[in-house]
Amino acid sequence: MADSLLRVLTCGSVDDGKSTLIGRLLFECGSIPDDTMLALERDSKRFGTTGGAIDYALLVDGLEAEREQGVTIDVAYRFFETPRRRFILADTPGHQQYTRNMATGASNSDLAILLVDARNGLLNQTRRHAAIASLLGIKSLVLAVNKMDLVGFDQTVFDGIVAGFEALRGRLGELSVTAIPICARDGDNVTTSSARMPWYSGETLLSVLEKAEPPSRAEFQPARFPVQYVNRPDQSFRGYTGTVATGTIRVGDVLTNAVSRTEAKVARIVTMDGDLNEAQAGHPVTLVLDREIDVSRGDVLAADPLPAQADQINAWVVWMDETPLFRGRAYQFMLGTKSVVGTVTDIVNRLDVETLQEVGVRELALNEIGRVAISLSHPVACEPYSDSRDLGGFILVDRLTQGTVGAGMIVEVRSGRTNVQWHRLDVDKAARAALKHQKPAVLWFTGLSGAGKSTIANLVEKQLLALGRHSMTLDGDNVRHGLNRDLGFSEADRVENIRRIAEVAKLFVEAGLIVLVSFISPYRNERMLARDCVEDGEFLEIFVDTPVEECSRRDPKGLYQKAYAGQIQNFTGVSAPYEAPLNPEIRLPTLDASPEVLADRVIADLRRRGILD
Repeated sequence: MADSLLRVLTCGSVDDGKSTLIGRLLFECGSIPDDTMLALERDSKRFGTTGGAIDYALLVDGLEAEREQGVTIDVAYRFFETPRRRFILADTPGHQQYTRNMATGASNSDLAILLVDARNGLLNQTRRHAAIASLLGIKSLVLAVNKMDLVGFDQTVFDGIVAGFEALRGRLGELSVTAIPICARDGDNVTTSSARMPWYSGETLLSVLEKAEPPSRAEFQPARFPVQYVNRPDQSFRGYTGTVATGTIRVGDVLTNAVSRTEAKVARIVTMDGDLNEAQAGHPVTLVLDREIDVSRGDVLAADPLPAQADQINAWVVWMDETPLFRGRAYQFMLGTKSVVGTVTDIVNRLDVETLQEVGVRELALNEIGRVAISLSHPVACEPYSDSRDLGGFILVDRLTQGTVGAGMIVEVRSGRTNVQWHRLDVDKAARAALKHQKPAVLWFTGLSGAGKSTIANLVEKQLLALGRHSMTLDGDNVRHGLNRDLGFSEADRVENIRRIAEVAKLFVEAGLIVLVSFISPYRNERMLARDCVEDGEFLEIFVDTPVEECSRRDPKGLYQKAYAGQIQNFTGVSAPYEAPLNPEIRLPTLDASPEVLADRVIADLRRRGILD
């Protein structure tokens, strides 16, 4: 036990005293150097919130902005040790807008200290942090009821908070909870028992931390080695570089590529300090195999039993973006070193942080937690998060901004290809296109309502017909009379509207046709999804560039007038956004030319690209 390491998360709502508690622990355990202590005394006078006394929170609130505001923004890590154990403490933000930082800290922790301000009791943010900690695999939690001095060390207050948390505990999975009343500022029940709370006979916080049993050690699990880099400096050496996620890998062990199911033996385990006979979880190494097999970055070399190959998963997701998560949206799905496109096919429910019950929803908003289904573009070697953090935790990345928008924990893995297989047809796209003497393509006209999309698309199709080409036009209004008549104009419905039409356009391309799609399609992500449905070179984004003022002046359907009067909600360009294309294949500025001239430009561009011979 003396040499064991415990990773501890401190969490809870803002201003519950997390940083103060960590600072007090460091002080009591003698982990503050003399020069740091002098600086702390100086900073306490300048930034402190304790009326001239030492403000231990300043030991952890390292950012200048945090010191000035008295809040924690970033995740701060501190190391200390006692004669019985070594610790890494993660101080995470309490503000709701920094939920992503809290999730980051929880993903690497063994035990959580959930602080509660005795004056305020259990808040929504307290419940949210408890739920995230549980979802991220933390099995042990200390409920530290802080600032007991501000409620007169009243046992009734403490018992009421504990009872309230016990009512929620059954919905937090297998969670062991220890409740302790403390005053972090003065050290009551932190490292020594408090004389001011004689009614409490339990252990101190430090005693609980020293006795806590860490989760099962990763080196005792089956070997998993996510490949980060294929190391081939010359023709004489080929190795696979990464960090052993779980298990122990020894020279001579048989490892299998979990995706391709090809296997080889470990010939060498290479490090900067020389070869090893074995490598345990957490060791960064380069593996050399006894024969060449197909292994790429993102693959997982594994020992039996092998992880599943999944192209569909069910997962909990902590949503971290101001733009809500909708069904049908596609993101970059990143699990370890593997990156594929993941499309949200369903939002099953949302976790209500007030009751910790699951409720049905159609979208997830910022900082909400929900269970979702995701379809992956390629199979991924993965496992439920409860079995492996490394192969069960993932992030969702916006494909346009490259910003992280969600963090997920896999609950269930499955393969849709088990029962549904792609049926190869002898008459394929190439044969159909050859019969028509043309190259199939999607001409995706996008722009505001009234921009002239349908008018120009109609003129282009008339020219294609005159040239003997086979085409089909999908118009936004026309499709809403049939296929998409069940959809409204909310953001979620707009996403589904484009997802469906993109799949229909793909079918027409498979038929060898030139497909003209005339939809507002306001979001770049959905237009990117439509592009991904067909092969490279088959999708042309055509931006019908008309300013909203001109569209409003034309107002061919009288919609702008109603939108400005508030009679139409979620109207693109007025009460809903339009994300103009950044790099369209064709841009048609309608103020500079007539629809006929612009249609000619499209035909000329099709000839230039070889779509029309």
